[in-house]
Amino acid sequence: MSLSPDQLDPHVWTESVARDYDRSSAAMYDPAVLDPTVRFLADQARGGRVAEFAIGTGRVALPLAAQGLDVAGIEFSQPMVDELRRKDGGANIPVAVGDMASATLRGEFALVYLVYNAITCLLSQSAQLQCVDNAARHLQPGGALVMEVFVPPLQGVLPGEAYKPFHISDDHLGIDEFDTVNQLLVSHHYSFSEGTASRFDSPHRYVWPSELDLMAHHAGLTLAERWADWDRTPFTADSRSHVSVWRKP
Repeated sequence: MSLSPDQLDPHVWTESVARDYDRSSAAMYDPAVLDPTVRFLADQARGGRVAEFAIGTGRVALPLAAQGLDVAGIEFSQPMVDELRRKDGGANIPVAVGDMASATLRGEFALVYLVYNAITCLLSQSAQLQCVDNAARHLQPGGALVMEVFVPPLQGVLPGEAYKPFHISDDHLGIDEFDTVNQLLVSHHYSFSEGTASRFDSPHRYVWPSELDLMAHHAGLTLAERWADWDRTPFTADSRSHVSVWRKP
């Protein structure tokens, strides 16, 4: 199997997906998940301006704005922005609709952040590198770039194996399809409700922590912190995700 980026459709964030996004991501709105995220990012912002790349429907941006921070964002999907605009305070957040690898916001920021594996939605190494460069250009001196990214889940994948289930329940089946040659995966989501079934395919380019460090170095940033989660659990060889902070001199 070989999946090249041009075979995968990045335009998956359609109106129907956006309309159902908050429901399908309900676990990410759990205060046990969201509150530590907001606290961590607010600490890194130090009261300064904040930019979210892939702002989506505002899960994280709106709570930060509610704390009095000046928040802006970039989002590729207009339907996702439309959902943001329907929420309380959503109309007050400036959003540039475009590719986070190249779209720009006015001014400099104390914090640029990408959450929930957003960097992996860019399906080539060059696009991810351009995104990190773009984030660095938006940062003021001393500013921080923060990313929440899964560690590539290749442990337990046998040589030649292409599929690995990641979630099984009565109403959802999730299977990751791997292409280790091109460092790509597609997360296949099969949902079941009231006798009907639906499928959503989410393409990603998985990226290693050390690879992100090199991209950050290329952009003039230095690794300052790396944790396993927003609660600052130490990052180890067994960690399934990381929250990393790179700073601009």
